[in-house]
Amino acid sequence: MSLQSTDQIADLITRIRNAVMVGKNEILVPTSKLKTQVVDVLAKNGYVAGFEVIDGKPRGVLKVTINEAGTNAKINEISKVSKPGRRVYSAADDLPVVKSGRGMIIVSTSKGLMTGREAKKNRLGGEILVKVW
Repeated sequence: MSLQSTDQIADLITRIRNAVMVGKNEILVPTSKLKTQVVDVLAKNGYVAGFEVIDGKPRGVLKVTINEAGTNAKINEISKVSKPGRRVYSAADDLPVVKSGRGMIIVSTSKGLMTGREAKKNRLGGEILVKVW
């Protein structure tokens, strides 16, 4: 497992997407505060079953449980919107809606990471990180 990645969130999203496609229940990812916050938002909205931070040397591991054994994953599609080569920002009024409200976006705002709905409610814009449905 590599300790260094140029785009942490893209690595996390790719690992989740690949695990869903092959039917794995959980993945292990090198931990960071940003990855933990993204997975926390996904867990609060029911897209992943849960997560656990396992401390270690030189870096801890984030264990993400995508779905419980014997159940289907709730994620149909997950993708990174804002990339290192092309950042995507949006004002609160212009935040996109995913699949007529059946999906969600994760927005990095001045008050931390939150869903698009929460950002609109709080009148906050920011960088659109992830789109999931």
